[in-house]
Amino acid sequence: MFLQFFTNLRDAKVPVSLREYLSFLEAMDASLVLYDVEGFYYLARTIMVKDERNLDKFDQAFSATFSGLKSLTVEDIMNAVDVPEDWIRKLAEKTLTKEEMAEVEALGGFDKLMETLKQRLAEQEKRHQGGSKWIGTAGTSPFGAYGYNPEGIRIGQHESRHQRAVKVWDRREFKNLDDNVELGTRNIKVALKRLRRWAREGGEDELDMEGTIRATAEHGYIDIKTRPERRNNVKVLLFLDIGGSMDAHIRMVEELFSAAKTEFKHLEHYYFHNCLYEGVWKDNTRRWTDQIPTWDVLHTYGSDYKCIFVGDAAMSPYEIAYRGGANEHYNEETGETWLHRASEQWPDHIWINPTPPEYWQYTHSIGMIREIFANRMHPMTLKGIEAAMKELGR
Repeated sequence: MFLQFFTNLRDAKVPVSLREYLSFLEAMDASLVLYDVEGFYYLARTIMVKDERNLDKFDQAFSATFSGLKSLTVEDIMNAVDVPEDWIRKLAEKTLTKEEMAEVEALGGFDKLMETLKQRLAEQEKRHQGGSKWIGTAGTSPFGAYGYNPEGIRIGQHESRHQRAVKVWDRREFKNLDDNVELGTRNIKVALKRLRRWAREGGEDELDMEGTIRATAEHGYIDIKTRPERRNNVKVLLFLDIGGSMDAHIRMVEELFSAAKTEFKHLEHYYFHNCLYEGVWKDNTRRWTDQIPTWDVLHTYGSDYKCIFVGDAAMSPYEIAYRGGANEHYNEETGETWLHRASEQWPDHIWINPTPPEYWQYTHSIGMIREIFANRMHPMTLKGIEAAMKELGR
């Protein structure tokens, strides 16, 4: 981009080296100067001129290269530069100060929101932006996207911004968690080892050293004995939340998932979105076509399974306590009902939360989940996982 500038400096007999030119490019890449012509001038001069006798030559080369730079308007720059589309889209998002947010009032409850949304859908005729009533974008209306309302229904937004929506109408796509992630440390595996029930099953493929020595001594010749390999025989059922608020915790959950797949021979896993409802799935790419009824899961795995839920439990309270509160479909039964069924079917159950414990008190839904699980919620830290495995192993 600045090659012509470098060439003009050399033509003007300014003794600038290739190393100095590369240093100039590194400074620009590091954004040391942004949208400031004077700052850009002094940055280039500082790096490329080592003798004040060459200042006039530098000014001539700079002028020849960047003549008219100050006269450029914002429109000229926008037309000349290929601005990423997502940057332009951000201009349509509503940004409010804390004081302005406090002035925006909620409609007053889930039922009132759904009733009002039904009315607005029937009345609205066109797209709106920046308003406070209709379904649109970048406003303070309870309905729409990229705006702000303390209690609204989010429709068509890429991801959560304020985590204040009581219902989300959006169809999202999620990737499966990677169970082959190499852990930075072996600490998670060590923590999971607290949940063990040793058993020797299967083919006799392990050398029984003590048995071999005993048989050899008794018979007078080498009598090799084998035995089944000792394995961790505990059975684990893992439910993994893949809701949008979990995006920030994906790496941590993948490490836990990878460690669990290594440690537990009898491990089954299922995905859910925010809260447990009537359907779960094993493949996020086919979660709409290959859902497994939760009743089937409850009837398939016996009460001897250790049940582990992994999720941040951050959602609208309506998603737990109300019929129709789910954010991607209409749930006939509440999430609370299904969580109670799971805890009754698998008495040994816990919830592992990647959100730091000091923030739990600020999210009402976390308190609701903790109450349903009889306070069996543990943080996704080494101590938290150790405590969780110890509780499951009682």
